[in-house]
Amino acid sequence: MKTAGIDGCKAGWIAVTFDDNNPFYKILHTDSELAGILESFDRIFIDMPIGLEDEIYTRECDELLRKKLGAEYASSVFSPPIRPALDAPSYVEASMQSFEYTEKKITVQAWNITPKIKTLDQLLTEKEELREVLMESHPELIFMNLNGGMIFQKKNTKKGLRHRLDLITQHEEIAADFFREIKEDFRRNEVDEDDIVDAMALALAAKLSVAKGVKTIPENPPTDATGLKKAIHYI
Repeated sequence: MKTAGIDGCKAGWIAVTFDDNNPFYKILHTDSELAGILESFDRIFIDMPIGLEDEIYTRECDELLRKKLGAEYASSVFSPPIRPALDAPSYVEASMQSFEYTEKKITVQAWNITPKIKTLDQLLTEKEELREVLMESHPELIFMNLNGGMIFQKKNTKKGLRHRLDLITQHEEIAADFFREIKEDFRRNEVDEDDIVDAMALALAAKLSVAKGVKTIPENPPTDATGLKKAIHYI
């Protein structure tokens, strides 16, 4: 089974695979490049919301994930926009639509990645076979499990970032080379350091899931109006 991890970045997306026969990374600048990667793998863990609410502000999977990560790391989980707000032409209008249905406005963080959420949503609508390939995950949950159920440092600190990279390289030594090469090849305003370690964590979890299996939060996830699972996948 071919596996990979994908995270969003300012340049577009960063994709990583640790497949034994062909480990590589790639920066995806266009929707067509993203679609090509999605069609090239059997399982992909991605840090981007899949499966949206129509009239509820917070998905159950996000509420449960915040509890699992604990108060100190709950802020790494945010509520994605409701589906009616996906096509809003501006942040103000998206917030108005969100407030109309949920009595809460969309966050700036959620609005900033709304184009990426919409892109994935369209791809999964047009190509339903990708629904069994693409699985929403969360890097901090992966790091927590790799570290025996605890996280000691936040990733916006040098120690926290190094700790996360070390957790990955314990399984995949090539991760250290990938990290260095991506930093050398791309500017921080294209791919940030935490984007790199997050994508590699997702790639590692996807690879390990072949033997360990995939768990979900919640255990029996509901689907949204289009049939997409509202779940966080992990190992």
